[in-house]
Amino acid sequence: MNIKEAKEQIRIAMTAYLAKNEYGDYEIPMERQRPVFLMGPPGIGKTAIMEQLARELDVAFVSYSMTHHTRQSALGLPYIAKKAYGGREFSVSEYTMSEIIAAVYDAMEATGKREGILFLDEINCVSETLAPAMLQFLQFKVFGRHAVPAGWIVVTAGNPPEYNRSVREFDIVTWDRLKRIDAEPDYDAWKEYAYLSGVHPAILAYLEGKKGDFYRVETTAGGKSFVTARGWSDLSEMIRLCEKRSLPVEEKLVSQYLQNPRVARDFAIYYDLFHKYRSDYQIPAILAGDAPAEIEDRARRAPFDERLALLGLLLDALTEEFKALAAAEAATAGLLSAMREIRIALSEPGEDVLAALDRQTDALRAALEGAGSALAPDAAERVRLHKTLDMLARESEDLRRAPAKDSGDAMRRLKADYDRQMKDRKAEAAIAGAHLAGAFAFCRKAFAGGQELLIFVTELSVNPHTAGFIARHGSPDYAAHSKDLLFYERHREIDAALADLDGEG
Repeated sequence: MNIKEAKEQIRIAMTAYLAKNEYGDYEIPMERQRPVFLMGPPGIGKTAIMEQLARELDVAFVSYSMTHHTRQSALGLPYIAKKAYGGREFSVSEYTMSEIIAAVYDAMEATGKREGILFLDEINCVSETLAPAMLQFLQFKVFGRHAVPAGWIVVTAGNPPEYNRSVREFDIVTWDRLKRIDAEPDYDAWKEYAYLSGVHPAILAYLEGKKGDFYRVETTAGGKSFVTARGWSDLSEMIRLCEKRSLPVEEKLVSQYLQNPRVARDFAIYYDLFHKYRSDYQIPAILAGDAPAEIEDRARRAPFDERLALLGLLLDALTEEFKALAAAEAATAGLLSAMREIRIALSEPGEDVLAALDRQTDALRAALEGAGSALAPDAAERVRLHKTLDMLARESEDLRRAPAKDSGDAMRRLKADYDRQMKDRKAEAAIAGAHLAGAFAFCRKAFAGGQELLIFVTELSVNPHTAGFIARHGSPDYAAHSKDLLFYERHREIDAALADLDGEG
C-alpha cells in the first residue's frame, strides 16, 4: 500500500484503541493493543504522517529514533535499593525511569493531553545490547519496570533489510504481537502532501513527466545511488530559499539532495527550462485575462512537457494566492473568536476591555510558543496565530490611543473593525476567483481539444489549497469542467475493464 493508505490503516487502529465503553475503560485493554509496525523504505514520509495523525486526532506526540539510543537511555540507569523479604533486608537492583517513558509524561504535562502517540523509528536497527529490551517492549510496552501510560498508542517504524545493513530480523513470536503495515513509495499519494507543504512547482512538473524518478535506489559500480521523497522535499525548500536570495540552482546543488547522477543532471536541466518558462510566460497577465496573443499562440504550439510546466506555473501562482487568502480568512475568524471571549469577559463587573484584550493576546502567544512541547503548531497554524496577533495588537493600540467610553463602545469599535476585515476578505476572494477564471479562459483557448484542461482540473482537485478555495467560494468554470473530467475518468475505467476482458479472452 502507499503511504496515504498506510496512514488510514493507522488511523483505524488508533480509533479502535482509543475507543471507550460506557464506564470510561478502553474497549481493547492496553495489554491487548498490538503496537503498529510501519515497514517502508527510507524517506517516504513515515514520521510526517504520524505527526499529521496526531494533529488530526488532537492527541500528543512523542518521537524517537531508536538508532540513537543506548540500553541505559532506553531502560534507565541502575541503582541499589533496599527491600525486605521474610523479615530480612536485601540490596536489589532497580532502574531509574526510561528517558523515553519520561518524555511521554513530559508531553502529557506540556500539552494537557492524556492520550497520544509514542512513535519509535528505526526500531529494527537497535544496538545489540538494546535488542532484547526492545523485543520485550514490543511485547509488553514496558522499558525496565516502567510502562507506557494508558491512552498512549505505540507506533513503530523500520526499513526493510535491503535498505539498511543494520536491520535485525524479528522472530515469529515478535511479529505475531505486532500490527505490520508495509508501505511503498508512490508519487500520486505523495503529491497531495507535496501540494500541502508547498513543494516547488518545477519538481511537481518534472515528476509528472518522469514518475519513475520519484523514488529510485540502485546499486552501481560506485556504490549506492538513490533518490527519495525526503530528498525531493528538502531540495524544494532549498530551491525556494535560493530563488528568494537570488542564488544559483545548479547541478552541483541538486546532486546534494538527489543522489543519483542521472536524475540530478536531468532535473537540473529541466529546472533551467522551467525557470526560463517562468520569465517567458506572463503568468500575472494570464490570470488577469490580459495575456498577449503571442503568449497564447506559443502555448498552443508548445510541446507537451512545456505545456505541463506552464500548467505548473499557473497552479503555483493560484496556490500561493489561495494560501494567503486562507490564512487571512483564518486570522479574521480568530479575531471573531477573540471578540466573543472579550464580550464574555466584559459581562463581569469591573472588567476592563484592555485587560481582556491582553489576556487573549497572551493566550495566542502561548499557543504560538506552544508549545515547545510535544506537537508545536504547524506552519499554516503559526501564520494564522501571527496574523491574529497582529490584528489584536492594532485593536489594542487603537483603544489605548483613543479610549472607549464604556464596554458597549469598545465592542462596537471591535465589531466595526471585524466588519472591515470581512469586507476586505470578500474583495480578495473575488479577485482570486477572477484569477482562477482567467486561468480557465487561457487554457480553453490555448489547449482546445487537448488533455491539458483535464489535467488542470485534476490538479485543482488534488491540491488541498485550490480545492479548499473552490469549496469555500465556488467556481463556475471548475463545476462545468469537472463534469468533463468525471466523464473522461469513467471512459478510461471502461477502457481498462474492456482491456482486461480482452486479456482474459
